[in-house]
Amino acid sequence: MILTKPTSELYMDYSAHMKKIADVRYSAAVLQWDQETYLPPKGAEFRGQQIATLSEIAHEWAIEPALGELLQELSQRGDLTDNQQRNVQLSLEDYTKQKKFTPAFIRQLSEASSRAFHSWISARNANSFAVFSGELSNMVQLKKEEAEIAGYTGHRYNALLDQYEKGCTVALLDNVFGSVRQPLKDLLDRIGRQPQVDDSFLRGFYPHQQQWDFGMGLIRQMGFDFEAGRQDLSEHPFTTNFSSQDVRITTRVDEQDFNNMTWSCIHETGHALYEQGLPADQYGLPLGEYASLSIHESQSRLWENNVGRSRSWWSTIYPRLQAVFPERLGSIPAEAFYRGINKVEPSLIRTEADEVSYHFHVMIRYELEKNLIEGTLATTDIPAWWNEKYAAWLGVHVPDDKRGCLQDVHWSHGSFGYFPTYSLGSFYAAQLFIAAENQDNTIKPGVASGDTSALLRWLRQHIHQYGRRFTSEELCARATGKTLDVSYFLGYLLDKYANIYNF
Repeated sequence: MILTKPTSELYMDYSAHMKKIADVRYSAAVLQWDQETYLPPKGAEFRGQQIATLSEIAHEWAIEPALGELLQELSQRGDLTDNQQRNVQLSLEDYTKQKKFTPAFIRQLSEASSRAFHSWISARNANSFAVFSGELSNMVQLKKEEAEIAGYTGHRYNALLDQYEKGCTVALLDNVFGSVRQPLKDLLDRIGRQPQVDDSFLRGFYPHQQQWDFGMGLIRQMGFDFEAGRQDLSEHPFTTNFSSQDVRITTRVDEQDFNNMTWSCIHETGHALYEQGLPADQYGLPLGEYASLSIHESQSRLWENNVGRSRSWWSTIYPRLQAVFPERLGSIPAEAFYRGINKVEPSLIRTEADEVSYHFHVMIRYELEKNLIEGTLATTDIPAWWNEKYAAWLGVHVPDDKRGCLQDVHWSHGSFGYFPTYSLGSFYAAQLFIAAENQDNTIKPGVASGDTSALLRWLRQHIHQYGRRFTSEELCARATGKTLDVSYFLGYLLDKYANIYNF
């Protein structure tokens, strides 16, 4: 019967099925968002069961033989539009990969993730990695099994990397990180020999509500649509979405540190603007999804650093900030504020790290994950290994587990292979931002006046509208004229910090 249907009807059947899968997956995402924001502690066990059930149902629908037959037939039809053809092609790739996994295994992963998340929360509260170690060990074992089921060439970790960055491998990352590690270390050392800038005014009492209100204002100014999203508090800032019309971001507030909330707001809004810019008419289909995790990260890092830590953007916003916190900032000149928010100093917390030392945090996690997945490091050895690498690479002493190996939520989610995209995203961000300013001469004066709408339009046009149509490298080449080139990022850092640190 499928062979006799016209292509338009077959495509409608495919689209309807994919939207049903999306409905279930996004319903699970709503429960996960609630789990990390408002869920009462006693609800944890049943919440894990609920999310696992929805994940299992979505996977069952995603690997139905009838869907495979439909995709195979559509892929052979010659009368699909370009968008339709690309959606079918990508869905067939996804189907082939997901078909390797049983619904029972997907449920097992989901349940393990829920248990691990609550174990991670308990471990942070107790400031003890030992509380988390058992659940993490179970998760690592499941990720090894997942890699074996998925299949890979070369390193087992490649199977997990590919989930977040299509085509990404250990060999590729070793090469990229190898090309930036020494230049970053040289820059870090060079900065370390100069008189340190003062950022003491960023620490002290900044009342919770005033911080929150100011952050909400920044989010609105950046173009976040509050009719299609909201911000809440969570243990670890994150972005999630249930469609392009419902995008949620979270932040955390430290009344003794102005940096903490401000740049997490800007960072997560960068992610959210991408999600809100994806084509709503492609809901549930590949062209309605983000290109890759590194491109997603490029959006957040571009807003957080290239815009949010720039002298020009704060030239207009800073007087407003001084009015909110006159006792803390009233006597601090704008130039001193700019230098303070860009202070470079090796530190413990990745999400609060400066633009130079940040990538050593990522590289440490990358090396740790490689070792865990290949089996040369046991989960019980993580704290000692972590502390040793932080001392060797960043020269900092890790005082406890909460500020050490318990600081990130990702492993509790089973997100092994995710961390490298943070650095790749920064590298893409620098290249994209330079291209945007070169191609649209209204962006630079707009940023200086506090109006980033021209930049957002450029990103909508060159990145957001395409969904998953292109790979990261294809998208970068279309937007900038060439594939990823880390020299843009290194040049941006050198120019910026030579000015700040006077060398």
